[in-house]
Amino acid sequence: MKNSYKKLERIFEKICIIITFILGNSITFIVALIIIIGWITKNIYMQQDLNETLRDVIIGLTFLSLFIIQKSFSRFTSSLNIKVNELIYSSDKANNEVLIAETKSEHDLNILTKEYSEINANLEEIEDLIDKKIK
Repeated sequence: MKNSYKKLERIFEKICIIITFILGNSITFIVALIIIIGWITKNIYMQQDLNETLRDVIIGLTFLSLFIIQKSFSRFTSSLNIKVNELIYSSDKANNEVLIAETKSEHDLNILTKEYSEINANLEEIEDLIDKKIK
């Protein structure tokens, strides 16, 4: 059961990566824009009233904004990954295993998160002890 869940989770993660790449692609946006322009143009000539035309325009813009948001989020995530990777790489004490965190499964990321939460809790305890000794 657990093995099939892991396989299903990996397949889902691969599908998400592919869909994210497709939605964040400039060519996909251009294709969607052409489809929306054709759809709105067809509807304008079909004797619609103003409300229906405005509804179609708003739906089209909302649909296109999905691609714009995904593209900007992909750029932001990539630049953030590069910056964090540089910081990790430049530190001698750093765990270089997190450099490839974006390729890890959800389960592996949860394990890393728990490890760093424990490290953070230990650091907070040490800081509290130091603060008490200083006072």
